[in-house]
Amino acid sequence: MKITTLFTALLVFATVSMSAQQISDHALGLRLGDSDGFGAEISYQKALGQYHRLEFDLGWRDSRNFDAFKLAGLYQWVHQLDGNFNWYYGVGGGLGSVDFADPILDEDDGLFVFGAGDIGIEYNFDIPLLISLDFRPEIGLIGYDGFDNDFDFDIALGIRYQF
Repeated sequence: MKITTLFTALLVFATVSMSAQQISDHALGLRLGDSDGFGAEISYQKALGQYHRLEFDLGWRDSRNFDAFKLAGLYQWVHQLDGNFNWYYGVGGGLGSVDFADPILDEDDGLFVFGAGDIGIEYNFDIPLLISLDFRPEIGLIGYDGFDNDFDFDIALGIRYQF
């Protein structure tokens, strides 16, 4: 009876450990989406454990009408859906700055701070490539009038190299 119990316990442990997802220690790539007018962002993810990670995104825009940057940081929880599919959710925030070229809009220049949430799905390929689709609602907390007390929805496709 002890051998059967030991064998069953080992089988259950092996099954559980094989089905646990592996999130990479580091992932670097692009997050392509609306991003409140910022378009593409450089994205970095750092694993903190088996089910937790940090994500940092830097977006900038240099155009005729304005120059701006936006830095976001999120703490994420990652859960396995099926095989290489994961879903995740997180919370965080960030800051940014905008500088308008138009003298009429120039008084709206300045720094802004925002809070953000995050929910998405990702596929972890057998090669070191990760593709994700996420939804990030953001709310302006303080800053220039164009972002303060404003609610924004950001949907983006992420492509990252894992190492």
